[in-house]
Amino acid sequence: VAGILGHFAKTMLLFFIPQLLNFVYSLPQLALVIPCPRHRMPGFLPASDQLCTSTCEFTVAELPTLGRVCYTVLSSLRLVQVQRRPDGSVQMNNLTLINFVLYVFGPMHEARLAVLLLEIQGACSILAFAIRYPLAALAYDVVY
Repeated sequence: VAGILGHFAKTMLLFFIPQLLNFVYSLPQLALVIPCPRHRMPGFLPASDQLCTSTCEFTVAELPTLGRVCYTVLSSLRLVQVQRRPDGSVQMNNLTLINFVLYVFGPMHEARLAVLLLEIQGACSILAFAIRYPLAALAYDVVY
């Protein structure tokens, strides 16, 4: 609220880089062009006490055109974990930043995942400061 009322909206957006990335990454499921299950939180592996990616299942041929395009782009850029099944269906990880981190780094304990997500947030905050102050003249009318 202080950032908006104080006319620092662009600066505040810089600190929300992970949240913005999560929103953009989640858009295909939020717009329902790729099936969206009720719960997109990570799965739990009780045997190893670790979290793993949660998934959704669908048939590519049944997706709308935009869904097929999103699926093709995400899978070709390897931004999603895809398992093709013999019956023609596809199992894909849910589109959230948490599931993406688990896809990239593999299953891990919840405490380690929380620390890793905080490290990502911290790195993005450092990036925000690097953008805001040295490069401020490019994006802002007045630099304080």
